[in-house]
Amino acid sequence: MNSVGEACTELKREYDQCFNRWFAEKFLKGENAGDPCVQLFKRYQLCVQLLRRKTYPLKDWNSWVPVKEKLKTPPDLV
Repeated sequence: MNSVGEACTELKREYDQCFNRWFAEKFLKGENAGDPCVQLFKRYQLCVQLLRRKTYPLKDWNSWVPVKEKLKTPPDLV
């Protein structure tokens, strides 16, 4: 499945591939000491956040964030 934004699709594919491999080869066999794909997920998540920030006006940022995670300001650009 593609990402919500074309610019992030490759990062999503890398994360999905890593997660699916970990899930099938480790987690389902009881080896769930951690998710080795965390950094890939964070890179993908940042890409989506930056894409949203670029696409939607900053004043609308909080409307895209779940209520419990509302931010006073959007994340800084890296």
